[in-house]
Amino acid sequence: MAESLAPTPLISPEHSARMFPTLTSAQIARIAAHGSRRLLRAGETLIESGDQPAPFFVVRSGRIDIVRVSDDTETLVTTHGAGAFTGEANLLLGRAALLRARVAEAGEAIELTREQLLGIVQNDTEIGDIVMRGFIYRRLELISHGLSDVVVLGSMHCASTLRVKEFLIRNSHPFSYIDLDHEADVDALLQRFHVSSKDVPVLICRGRTVLRNPTNEEIAACLGFNAAVDRVHLRDVVVVGAGPAGLAAAVYGASEGLDVLVLEANAPGGQAGSSSRIENYLGFPTAISGHELAANALIQAQKFGAELVIAQSALSLTCNRTPYRIAVRDGQTIPARTIVLASGAEYRRPPVDRLSQFVGAGVYYSATAMEAQLCKGDEVIVIGGGNSAGQAAVYLSGFARRVYMLVRSESLAASMSRYLIRRIEDSPSIVLLTRTEIVAVDGDRELSSVTWRDTRDGTTQTHEIGHVFLMTGATPNTGWLGGCVALDAKGFVKTGTTLTAEDLARARWPLPRAPHSFETSLPGIFAVGDVRSGSMKRVASAVGEGSAAIALVHQVLAE
Repeated sequence: MAESLAPTPLISPEHSARMFPTLTSAQIARIAAHGSRRLLRAGETLIESGDQPAPFFVVRSGRIDIVRVSDDTETLVTTHGAGAFTGEANLLLGRAALLRARVAEAGEAIELTREQLLGIVQNDTEIGDIVMRGFIYRRLELISHGLSDVVVLGSMHCASTLRVKEFLIRNSHPFSYIDLDHEADVDALLQRFHVSSKDVPVLICRGRTVLRNPTNEEIAACLGFNAAVDRVHLRDVVVVGAGPAGLAAAVYGASEGLDVLVLEANAPGGQAGSSSRIENYLGFPTAISGHELAANALIQAQKFGAELVIAQSALSLTCNRTPYRIAVRDGQTIPARTIVLASGAEYRRPPVDRLSQFVGAGVYYSATAMEAQLCKGDEVIVIGGGNSAGQAAVYLSGFARRVYMLVRSESLAASMSRYLIRRIEDSPSIVLLTRTEIVAVDGDRELSSVTWRDTRDGTTQTHEIGHVFLMTGATPNTGWLGGCVALDAKGFVKTGTTLTAEDLARARWPLPRAPHSFETSLPGIFAVGDVRSGSMKRVASAVGEGSAAIALVHQVLAE
C-alpha cells in the first residue's frame, strides 16, 4: 500500500490532555490485571479499519500510529506512546473501528477485549472516567475533522442528502462530505465511483461499498451499527425508542444490572434530539443541545452494558402470551420479559398541497446547526406554538435575517415556557404572527415562496421565503401496538390511574393488584415520555418517567 503519512499528525496530543491522557504506572498495573501482555512488532497492524469488535491497547513501551486509510493512501491521525491507550467511542458502542492502528516502534502493550474494558469502566471509577472522557473527546475531534470510514457525495438541493447527513450526525458518526454543487469536475468525480447524478446522495462506506441514495437501514447495516447485538436471547427489558425517556430507562436499567436492549427507528434523541438549545433542563445553566444530551446518554447507557439497535422500527407486538415479542423491520422477533414503550410522537404536518415535496429542500422538522447554516442571512418561518418552536425561533434568529413565527392561537402563553416567550418578545429579528396559518407553498426543486393567511380577516400574504420549520404538535407512535394496550382518544398510551375498569376488563388484566404508575393495561408493559397519555411533554419529565419505570420493572420481574 502506498503511504502518505503526514510529518505531523492531524490531531496533536498537545492539543488536549483530556483526549490523550497518560496513564500512571499504578493505573496501568490495574488494567494489566484484566488483560494480557502483547509484544509489539514494528510494522504490525493491530487494528484494521472495519474490525468489529476491535481490541483495546494500553502502551507500556514503543509507539502505535493511528492512521486514516483513503484511496490506498494513509494519513497519520495521531501517535500513542507509553502510557497512552487506543480507541474511541465506537469501541464502547461495539461498532467497527474507524481507523487503522499500526506499530511504529516495537515495544509492549496490554491488550483487552471490549468486554474486559467495559468491566473496568463499570467498576474502576478513576480509570473509567479517564477512558470515557478520552473516547468522547476523540469522537468529537473525529467529527470536527471529518475523519471517518464514510464519504457522502450530495447536493443540498436534494432532500435525501439532508436526510443522510442528519442520520449520520444524529448517530454521532463522523463523515467527509463532498458538495457536488461546488465541486469543480462533478462528472469526473461521479465516474470515479461509477455513479450518476440520479444516484445522489451517494455514500461510500469503508472505501469499498457504494450505496446509492441509501435508506437509513442500509447505512446502519453497512457501517455495522447493529452487528454486535444479539437480538435472539430473552431480555429483562426491551425499550422501544431512544428519546430522553427511553435513554433514561436504558441507563438506569443497565446500571442496576438488568439486561437491556433499546430499539430505535432512526437516531437517539427523539424529538429532543432535534432541539438546538435546551435551556431549562436541570443542571445545564448554559444550555445543552438535544443531540449532545442524547449522545452523552447513549454512551452512558452502553457504558453499563445496554445495547442499542439503530434504524429498526418496531412493526408489531405479540402480547397474547409471555414473554412478549416485538417484530422489527428486518424480520426478526425480539423476546422480552418486560417492555418500556418510549416510542414518542411525530410532528404533525399542515394540510398544505406540495408541502411534503419540499421536505429536506426547504421544509424541515428540526432546527440544528446543519439547518441553520442553510438559511444564514435569509428569512425563515417557524410554525408552532410549543417549546420546540420557541427554541427553534430563538436559535435561528442568530443566523437568519428575520424569523416569522406562525401560531394558530391568540398567544403563546398557554403552550410555551415564559422564558422563551420573553426571548421571542425581546428579539428584534423575530416577528410573531398569531391567528396565522400557512396555506400554500411553491417552488421548483426547492421551496421558493410561502403564502400564509390571517384567520381573523382571511387576508393572505405571499413571501419569497425558502425555509419553513415545522414544530406543529405531535401524533403518538402507537400504530404498531395493534390493540395490545389501551389508548386514549388521541392514540396515546393510557397508564396507571388513567386506566378505567373497562380498559382493564377489555385487556383481561390478570393480577389482583392494580397497574403501577407507568404500567399499561398489560402487566410488565410500561409507557413513558411523549407516547404516554397525560405526559408533560418535557425533557426533564421524560427522563424522570424513564428512570421511575425501571424501579417498577424490578417489581414486576420479582413477582
